[in-house]
Amino acid sequence: MYSYIIGNITDRSENQVVLECNNIGFEINVSTHCLRALDNTSGEIKLHTYYQQKEDGVALYGFYDKEEKNIFLKLISVSGVGPKGAMAILSNIRPDELSKVIAKQDVKTLSNVKGVGKKTAERLLVELKDKVDVLPLEVLGEVKLESREIDDACEVLVNLGLSKNEAIKLAKDNYQNGDTAEDIIAKSLSKIRK
Repeated sequence: MYSYIIGNITDRSENQVVLECNNIGFEINVSTHCLRALDNTSGEIKLHTYYQQKEDGVALYGFYDKEEKNIFLKLISVSGVGPKGAMAILSNIRPDELSKVIAKQDVKTLSNVKGVGKKTAERLLVELKDKVDVLPLEVLGEVKLESREIDDACEVLVNLGLSKNEAIKLAKDNYQNGDTAEDIIAKSLSKIRK
């Protein structure tokens, strides 16, 4: 029903923000990942949203980017996982880390999330393996970032709309010893434009 809402945050709590748009304040449930990302923004923001209608009312869920929303939609497609459970998972495991958890079939990490038992974690891992882009384990083993600069550059590139895998490849390909994160970002963006 609502694909996204653009407005200003007028209030925030542990897992919710109030986003004012055209003099209407929308209460939107968000993950801690999303809240942290919003800490670095000011003025008008855009939250991708999911509208849930249930017997006892309605709820809006918000996401900082499309990647987080897509993962959320895949999580709630699994039997026994509702929007609150999906948000709990996204609050504890960053969207870009979830593919590693799935590739490794890491039941322990997933079942450490409050409200996700071992059986639910196992079902999630089985059902999501075909729904989420998962790197082969040998590739995941190689994706160890050499420096904080590469890690910082990747984070910025992901925020600019690249997938985590694209950002890692670009940052690593454009890194030279002594480069700052800004250097890596500039080189990566230049390469994309070509």
